[in-house]
Amino acid sequence: MDIALYLKVQELNARYGRTIDEDRLEAWPDFFTEDARYRIVTAENFEQGLPLAMIYANSRAMLRDRVRALREANVYEAQRYRHIMGPPLLEPAEDGVVRAQTSFMVARIMHTGETMLFATGRYEDRILLESGEGTRFAEKLVVLDSRQIDTLLAIPL
Repeated sequence: MDIALYLKVQELNARYGRTIDEDRLEAWPDFFTEDARYRIVTAENFEQGLPLAMIYANSRAMLRDRVRALREANVYEAQRYRHIMGPPLLEPAEDGVVRAQTSFMVARIMHTGETMLFATGRYEDRILLESGEGTRFAEKLVVLDSRQIDTLLAIPL
């Protein structure tokens, strides 16, 4: 195993989670390539090969639009997240892209201080290693263990 590659992927995930947890959502799209895909699906749909996604974006521009809508148009109860991620499992890199699978848990903290386990699942990532912009996600597929979401899925996972 290439330990440098492993640490690079682990750090990318850690910075990704911290950006969301610190509500720096305007910086969130910068973790993706221009033509990246971001989807949130249930494990059930994923296993059956069904295309339905709770959130779907096929470019960095769509991710920026999502953040703008969160800030300016959507109405949802004030909340924040705390990501806990497991170590990534890597497949060998091909053509400058590595595949990684990383388990996660996300706690949701409401404005009242109430904390609850909000989501569990795994990230199925394709990560571009060499580009002029640095290491970024070419694809982030968020596979949720449960098909039930307690409330509006507003903030990205």
